[in-house]
Amino acid sequence: MTSKAEHLESVQESETPYYAGLSLNEIQQFQQQGKWQDEGDRLLLPVPAEFSFAMNVDFLRSSPNECLFVVHKQEIYKALAVGHSRPLLRITQKEPSKIEVEFLGDSAPENDLERVAVAAYVSDWFDLGIDLLPFYKLASSDALLGHAVESFYGLRNMGIPDLFETLCWGILGQQINLGYAHTLKCRLTEAFGEYVDYEGERYWIFPTAERIAALTMSDLELMHMTVKKCEYILDAARLVASGELSKEKLLAAGGYKEAEKMLTRIRGIGPWTANYVLMRCLRIPTAFPIDDVGLHNVIRHLTGSTAKPTREELLKLAAGWSNWESYATFYLWRVLY
Repeated sequence: MTSKAEHLESVQESETPYYAGLSLNEIQQFQQQGKWQDEGDRLLLPVPAEFSFAMNVDFLRSSPNECLFVVHKQEIYKALAVGHSRPLLRITQKEPSKIEVEFLGDSAPENDLERVAVAAYVSDWFDLGIDLLPFYKLASSDALLGHAVESFYGLRNMGIPDLFETLCWGILGQQINLGYAHTLKCRLTEAFGEYVDYEGERYWIFPTAERIAALTMSDLELMHMTVKKCEYILDAARLVASGELSKEKLLAAGGYKEAEKMLTRIRGIGPWTANYVLMRCLRIPTAFPIDDVGLHNVIRHLTGSTAKPTREELLKLAAGWSNWESYATFYLWRVLY
């Protein structure tokens, strides 16, 4: 198995290990919980009762032109960078109470920390640590959420554990359609990321902040992004690579509003992108991208209105979503997307 792209073969083993965007603290906390099984060639992760693997697979399958994972029937294939290993995962559910994470080929990490990192990443990706029962109780009596929850029961807020990847995705998605945003992400990944070769297929890994921080504007010219987006991505990469910006610092900011302000002080990060990052990466339950066009479209669809909802109308509709604004938004998005 070839685990590194040719243009990254010069990366030295002495570089600081990267654990799929997770900090050592996150990995150690997950390890202490002990809620998973290591069976050598596979890991088993328990899932909550309010979980549907099929619903989450359907959500992943809906992503156009995706390059960071492959969905085949009810199997998910994804490559990760953990420490100095590049495992290729096949994620399935063969038992109702567990997700199975199988290492393909000879990609299984031998290092214990790397194996924990894989389990922690998958758990975070599927948001397995959250109890959705309070949200479902709230949604059952909500005019907008009731239909969404009934249709997508068991869906999790499929996250993006890597802060830099989330920032990039937020920046790339600004003011363009979803399909073209995926195209830009794939261009960036295939130019500067790594890949795992398996049975004639390439499974790509998003480039690290350190890799992008070392680039110049001219390096990004072939991405066909706007100059501003290139500048914003380079800025974000340098902040994350230097440690000036991290998940730990955002979580320690003092609360949702403080974390939002910390992000919006960064050039190119407005309220929408900040709330997207807080939703999909930091898992802050009160994050609410109130200006999101997709959210407005769903509300118009569900209410039968022809007009864009005003901010006052949105706040009134969301008054009953307290502490679940993030999940409410995610479920409403799923109605149309």
